[in-house]
Amino acid sequence: MNTQAFRDPETAGKLIAAINSRAEGLPLVRIMEVCGTHTMEIGRLGIRQLLPKNIELISGPGCPVCVTPASYFDVLAELALEKNIRIATFGDLFRVPGNRHSFAQVKAQGAAVEIVTSPLAALDIAEKNPGQEIVFAAVGFETTVPSTAVAVRKAAVQNIANISFFVAHRLVPPALDALLSDPGLRISAFLLPGHVSVIVGEAAYRLLVDRKVPGVIAGFEPLDILAGILTILDMLAENNPSVKNAYPRVVRREGNVAARMLIDEVYEPCDAVWRGIGNLPSSGLRLRSRYAKYDAALKYALNVDNDEMPKGCSCGEVLKGQIRPDRCPLFGKSCTPDHPVGPCMVSSEGSCAAYYKYGW
Repeated sequence: MNTQAFRDPETAGKLIAAINSRAEGLPLVRIMEVCGTHTMEIGRLGIRQLLPKNIELISGPGCPVCVTPASYFDVLAELALEKNIRIATFGDLFRVPGNRHSFAQVKAQGAAVEIVTSPLAALDIAEKNPGQEIVFAAVGFETTVPSTAVAVRKAAVQNIANISFFVAHRLVPPALDALLSDPGLRISAFLLPGHVSVIVGEAAYRLLVDRKVPGVIAGFEPLDILAGILTILDMLAENNPSVKNAYPRVVRREGNVAARMLIDEVYEPCDAVWRGIGNLPSSGLRLRSRYAKYDAALKYALNVDNDEMPKGCSCGEVLKGQIRPDRCPLFGKSCTPDHPVGPCMVSSEGSCAAYYKYGW
């Protein structure tokens, strides 16, 4: 695929002109993006600075690492320290602070924490080390759930008994519903995540149609994002809110049916805690009973019971779009990418990290 076609400066100029024209006469429009990649690209490209004053882009809970509760990292870190259990984790979780520990800190103390590139890599570690218990830190939105499901099913088929999965997967649509239920946020529309939508398709966002809130599935190239914004403004100007797919070269209407069937086979929905936001109904996943022997929460009696932020940290308000990152009193002072206090600064998809790097 030739991505250069979606970076053409002349076309970008035309889209920006069209956005400015469409924005005339509209009240303040607050568009929330709920994808960390969108957050980073919007900052990198300086898109906010190109928009008319009545069009505001706000960042929501689009970073799965950021919304994973602090206690998740604490209990896994303590499991590694106290039980000599090897933790397999993606690299973006390594430095995320819990209330008491991060994986990086306990590794420095001698705990076995290994960065892997996939759940199947964790399974490979378990196969090669049958005498060692392995726990995979299963964090992510719908995009990463299928790969974990493949590993769980493979472990069951091959009867690999020394691996389990501490599941903290989160589902995007219930979070959108919760955000819309907060009248103080005044969200006009959503720029919907391209990666997640590859899995869930368009129908998953039916709740937006029911609430008469526009939503546009968008890609990550400059023209993708600008076209998504223009499509939202068209719907608002015409008072015709719906969910539209502006990323058809990647996202199908029905999503990835095979991936969704696999997810349904391995997981079932459950209520889940989102760090900085709270407990959201049916917004998480847990392993079905047939895979219970691979559930680390059951195997080791692990419990994620809070969504606390470090003292003074405003990541909760940032994740809900209530404040800009630089309004946090710690931002750029005691909290920087080199010395992060909150999760929104440490993650490569966090809005605080994006703001620190690119400005607003």
